[in-house]
Amino acid sequence: MPGERIVISEVAPQVDCGRWPAKACVGDSVAVAATIVRDGHDPLRAVVRYRRSRGRWREEPLETIGIDRFGGSFPVDAIGRWQFEVEAWVDRHAAWLDEHDRKVAAGQTDLAGELAEGEALFGAGTPDEWRARAATLSKHDRPGAARSDAYPVEVERERARAGAWYELFPRSWGGLAGVAEVVPALAEHGFDVLYLPPIHPIGRTNRKGRNNEERAEPGDVGSPWAIGAAEGGHDTIHPGLGDAGDLAALVQALHAHGMELALDIALQTSPDHPWLAEHPEWFQHRPDGTLKYAENPPKRYQDIHNFDWDTSDRKGLWEAFRAVVLRWCEAGVTVFRVDNPHTKPVPFWEWLIAEVRRRHPETVFLSEAFTRPAMMTLLAKAGFSQSYTYFTWKNAKWELIELVEQLREWSPYLRPNLWPNTPDILHATLQQGGRPAFESRLVLAATLSPSYGIYSGYERCENAPVRSGSEEYLDSEKYEVRERSFDGPLLPLLARLNETRRSHPALTAAGLERLAWLETESDHLLGYARTLGADVVLVVVNLDPFAIHEGVCVVPPALGLPEPVEVVDALTGETYAWGARNYVRLGPGKAHVMTVPRPVGLERKP
Repeated sequence: MPGERIVISEVAPQVDCGRWPAKACVGDSVAVAATIVRDGHDPLRAVVRYRRSRGRWREEPLETIGIDRFGGSFPVDAIGRWQFEVEAWVDRHAAWLDEHDRKVAAGQTDLAGELAEGEALFGAGTPDEWRARAATLSKHDRPGAARSDAYPVEVERERARAGAWYELFPRSWGGLAGVAEVVPALAEHGFDVLYLPPIHPIGRTNRKGRNNEERAEPGDVGSPWAIGAAEGGHDTIHPGLGDAGDLAALVQALHAHGMELALDIALQTSPDHPWLAEHPEWFQHRPDGTLKYAENPPKRYQDIHNFDWDTSDRKGLWEAFRAVVLRWCEAGVTVFRVDNPHTKPVPFWEWLIAEVRRRHPETVFLSEAFTRPAMMTLLAKAGFSQSYTYFTWKNAKWELIELVEQLREWSPYLRPNLWPNTPDILHATLQQGGRPAFESRLVLAATLSPSYGIYSGYERCENAPVRSGSEEYLDSEKYEVRERSFDGPLLPLLARLNETRRSHPALTAAGLERLAWLETESDHLLGYARTLGADVVLVVVNLDPFAIHEGVCVVPPALGLPEPVEVVDALTGETYAWGARNYVRLGPGKAHVMTVPRPVGLERKP
């Protein structure tokens, strides 16, 4: 069969042999590599063929990058599903020229037969003339060409990779109208995404009291995740937060300040949700007919019911959820944070995300799947744009390195979003380490990952647990209203970090594959470099919130920096001359975020 003598293997990027798409963002150059072999010694040429959806195929050349290994890239300039394949063939023109030149170099003079072959291959002319035409002729002459399988790439907008998130409970800020008033301050401090927990009516039956007490007292507001009441369900705004006009005004305010809205999607109900009466077959029942409430022993959620994903009316259930998500898309929500997706069927998420993006291709989905690695990665493969990670629990140097290396392995399909705190997680490091711990964790989150987020109160270093040994906040906003304002000692640090992220694409436009660890000769100092082209950012963080630590920052020659090189600490504005080994002394929780001046005219990616 034509092409069977050329074997193309180990094509990258691919995810599970092409079952799932690799991920990229608009404006990226998708790096491609493949191992290509053929019997004999004739030189091979290769290209990557690529297209969006079912559009016209285009090509970019692949060059030799190692023994039998070819590499190159192709640009992606639009959102949607792309595909690529590798094509390879024998370069007959280069093969003839190589054989001819070796014979001439060996002193052979009787080359009449070879010249006749050359004329048949190139046409009339001399070897020098043929040499000038060889490259052009080789592009069109592809005898015995072989092609690999076609592999998918899902291309999303830049927000799917990078952004600074701020989470707040709107009922603690005066409802949706009150939230709109704080948008200018959030934008001024460099946030890109405002994330709201569920904004729907809250059930009254089995409502939880303050600090998750099983019985609510009069006036207790309940948990926003206990969705549904007489006022409506997942498609309704809680009347205490405002109405559709207030939501539209909030979306407009966000857009005016270059921000966008993320909304929580929690596929569960309170006992008062209208669907319980309208579609009882959608819910889990015990043999005695009673409804099961949600449990994750030892935790019990008497105010929440889960859906029966094996319901006989699967079509109706799935389509109802699709309608809910599309309703909020049409209201201006462009990002969804999905609560506990790992407790729902993966085929459902693959279907839902595809259905939503068919109508609203710009939609970004964040997976809140604090679960086993196999399930976390499967959700990413199925379509989620980003994922929470185990970052919140990784604090020692070795733990952080192990985490990043694991995320690096997953980088073709999983994009991390690092959160040092959430409404559910107040780690012991923050409880015990105070402001220095808050500072170091913030710097790590903002400089290790293109996407990161904080839950409101972080800027104020709030760290009181409900009880010793618990990761729950005292007086948690999940169960009560707090009088909130955007202030606190960490606001200047937040602003500087987000400004640095926006002006240095190495921190946002490059994934973890472009991170290099820097030796510090200290178990308490974590050092790393983020690079993209000529943009280089060097980071050293003191992970100890209690003590000063000294060490060095070793800058390897592979980074290509001159020695010495002027670096500017983005956090303080101080300038240093750094070389190969640089003395570092950092106070508790302090950090250097060293930026390297770039050549004039270097493009900055927003």
